[in-house]
Amino acid sequence: MEIYLDNAATTRPYEEVIDFQDRIMRECYGNPSSLHGKGFEAEKYIRYAQKTFADILKVEEKELLFTSGGTESNNMAIIGCAEAASRRGNHIVTTALEHPSVYNPVRFLENHGFTSDTVSSDEKGRLDLEALAAALTPDTVLVSIMGVNNEIGTVQPLADAVRIIREKCPEAVIHVDGIQTFAKIPVQPKKLGIDAFSVSGHKFHAPKGTGLLWVRDGIRMNPLLFGGGQQRDMRPGTQNVPGIAAMAKAAEIENADLPEKIQKMYALREYFIGEALKIEGVRLNGGLRAGDFTLSEDPEECAAPHVVSLGFEDIKSEVLLHALSDRGIYVSGGSACSSNHPNVSRTLKAISVPNEYIKSTLRFSFSYDTTQEELKTCIEALNEMLPVLRRYTEGGRKKRR
Repeated sequence: MEIYLDNAATTRPYEEVIDFQDRIMRECYGNPSSLHGKGFEAEKYIRYAQKTFADILKVEEKELLFTSGGTESNNMAIIGCAEAASRRGNHIVTTALEHPSVYNPVRFLENHGFTSDTVSSDEKGRLDLEALAAALTPDTVLVSIMGVNNEIGTVQPLADAVRIIREKCPEAVIHVDGIQTFAKIPVQPKKLGIDAFSVSGHKFHAPKGTGLLWVRDGIRMNPLLFGGGQQRDMRPGTQNVPGIAAMAKAAEIENADLPEKIQKMYALREYFIGEALKIEGVRLNGGLRAGDFTLSEDPEECAAPHVVSLGFEDIKSEVLLHALSDRGIYVSGGSACSSNHPNVSRTLKAISVPNEYIKSTLRFSFSYDTTQEELKTCIEALNEMLPVLRRYTEGGRKKRR
């Protein structure tokens, strides 16, 4: 039995999405910029994708740019918008919980004349709004805040953050990394008052190598690439028609009856956390149990429905990860984008997770297809494995003496 609980890293593409992409690759192989019939066929799928995402996000079609994924979308927004605004100022504000695809572009800009401030969070991973207000200056041109943290699932108080930013820096561009947000938390970027929003297709059962960047009309952004002028010169290059159309198809499927799906997944999350915390030496990182998927202004208990971060006393994460994998249960040691690097998680450090748990943390992430039976099997495996594995750890041996 295969139990896949690493959906925050990537999702399995839906069969309908695979078939849709395959048919387009076989039949509609024209270049959407070509002026013949095959080109018009391909262009129809680009328009279909534009309309689909515009309807879901409640934005204008012309404001959408198709990319190769979340990393490119974040880089385009951060570097492009900051450089375009450099005559007004050179200061960037972000948070201590950001993904490397936000953190590293900011470091790049620091090497090219910009300065930055990193805003702290509380132990549950919620942005410190007073620290955000204090970090803003007249030179602040860009603020980047992730909507949902990819490691612990905390939903940020974006409405409050936007209000603070607009009061102190009305011209600053507000970018939201929405890669773990889209199709998990209902969000309308324009209504929220932000200026740019990043999406990654493979996080919601679309093919890898597909992504989206929404940029509010009127926001200046320098391109990172230069070429044939496609996508208003902002992201030139022949569009990946099959991938873009398949991403739109996946978005349609995921966003159908979304509130009901979210409530179902919240119930699974609560069940899993409740059972996991019955096991000796298990800690919930972030401490958020309940969910508020409306991005309310008072997110007292605000967690996304699909991410659970657990620390396991006296067990290194890679040991437990491989033990679970041997049973066909697939989880992550944290952010998949940095799991090959031995550095300590910046997110877990930022929320003051005790040192003994930082290197003993696993991330369990669900999809709308996850079942309670799968989670029950995972809990049973943990109950069996942990006492056995602890016999071979120094901490476990000390406790038995």
